[in-house]
Amino acid sequence: MSNPHKGRTGLDRIIHAAGYSWAGLKAAYTGESAFRQETWLCVIAAPLTFWLAKTWEQAALLLGSLLLVLIVELLNSAIEAVVDRVSFERHELSKRAKDIASAAVLMALVLAAGIWGAAVWQHLR
Repeated sequence: MSNPHKGRTGLDRIIHAAGYSWAGLKAAYTGESAFRQETWLCVIAAPLTFWLAKTWEQAALLLGSLLLVLIVELLNSAIEAVVDRVSFERHELSKRAKDIASAAVLMALVLAAGIWGAAVWQHLR
């Protein structure tokens, strides 16, 4: 059994995929306050990268940690949407899925904070 929505190929597929990605970013920004907050954190912190980083590798780590937070938040929001789509009824498996996805966001934030904290420490010493 094949998916009838998977028939696009080549440039047509890329153009439609870009549209779906843009729609996903827009939906996350308008519908998820955590994603909005983290987006603005990235907008503010990203320029600081070029003040803090002493090498391109450090800049990549700083910017990459910010992007990782957004990526994990997008996945968390997608998991929450799917769970809510299935049912708003309280269920232990639904709670577990949402809690685990939330924990993934926490881990990404802890990683980013550690990377940024080390960079600030190195810059100020």
